[in-house]
Formats: sequence, C-alpha cells, structure tokens
Amino acid sequence: MIVPVPALEASVLVLNKMFMAVHITSVRRAFCLLFKELAEVVTMEEGQFISYDLESWKELSEFRSKNFREEEDDWIRTASSEWQVPRVIRLLSYDRMPKHTVKFNRRNIFARDHNQCQYCGKKFATSELSLDHVLPRSQGGKTTWDNIVCACVDCNVRKGGRTPKQAHMTLIRKPEKPKRSPLLNLKLTQKKYHSWQNFLDNAYWSVELK
Repeated sequence: MIVPVPALEASVLVLNKMFMAVHITSVRRAFCLLFKELAEVVTMEEGQFISYDLESWKELSEFRSKNFREEEDDWIRTASSEWQVPRVIRLLSYDRMPKHTVKFNRRNIFARDHNQCQYCGKKFATSELSLDHVLPRSQGGKTTWDNIVCACVDCNVRKGGRTPKQAHMTLIRKPEKPKRSPLLNLKLTQKKYHSWQNFLDNAYWSVELK
C-alpha cells in the first residue's frame, strides 16, 4: 500500500458507540480498526449520519475516485485501487464517556498560544520557544494555565526573573485555561476537518486528545 505523506499526516476523529467524540487518532490506526471490524466510517450526508463498513467504504472510495474528488480529500493508493481517508470513525464496542478536562501539558500550551511569543507577538517553531512563568516562581508564581505562556528566547532572557511590569513588558493576551482542547481548535481551522463539527456537541468540546 503506497501512502502519500499528506495522507499519513491527516487525523481521524474517533467516536464512541454513542457517537460522542473520545479522541483523535492516526490514519494508520483508523484503518487498522476498520480492517479488524472494530470500527466503521461515519459521514454526514444530507443531514443524516451514514455508516460504512470496510467493504462499503472501499466501494464508495472507488466511485468517488473515478467520478469526483474534493481538494481537501486525502487518498491512500494500492496497486489496484484508491481508498479515501475517512475523517470520522465510530468504535463499535466502546461506550465509555469522553473526558471533560483539557490536559495541562506543553503541547496544549503551545497550541493555546498558537506558537506565538506572548511578549513580542512573533511566531516560532516549537523548538525555538520556551515556557515562561508570568509571575516568577521566585516570587510565588505557580505552574498553572493562568501563569504560563509561550515566550521566545530573547523575550525570556529579557524578562528574566521579573514580572512583565517590572521588566517593562506587556503580554499580548491574558493566559487562561482553555474551555476546549487547543489542538482540536487548530484542526477545525482546516477545511478538511470541518465535517468534525457535526459530531462535536458543545458538551464535549473539551475532549482530551492523545
């Protein structure tokens, strides 16, 4: 099976048996679950949820491949056919409820701040950013959502062990705990993942992503 790089980098939303979002997985993992008959593909068509098992999804993929393609679609090619990468799958036997917390970790902080230094406003690669305590730990600052921000090396050095006010620096936005997953928000800005919105009830926006 020949898989183009863009297809490998795509993500798939995973629903539990009750159609509630539980996490996001890789394309490889999604197809593994489909081949093992542990999941099915789910799409929204004309206002209704439509489910496909592996065989019917293969047939639909072949039809779409020959008749129409959307620019945002991802495809996996085999020697004899093409498979469209599903955007959403549903686990057939998993009925646990999704978690309602946003995990406090480095990845989610970078996503919340859009890889943007919260002092100078410039965007950087993750490897070029650090985490800064707005109120320094030496002054009683805690490692919490509302006291941690992304900062570039230059701004972090300039600020040192001082508060922004003491260093004559200004935050571009006040840090706070996200009400929903920052990574999910980033995915939803891409056209290819707009269909996820159909499966994300407001009560489950804060699903933990792994």
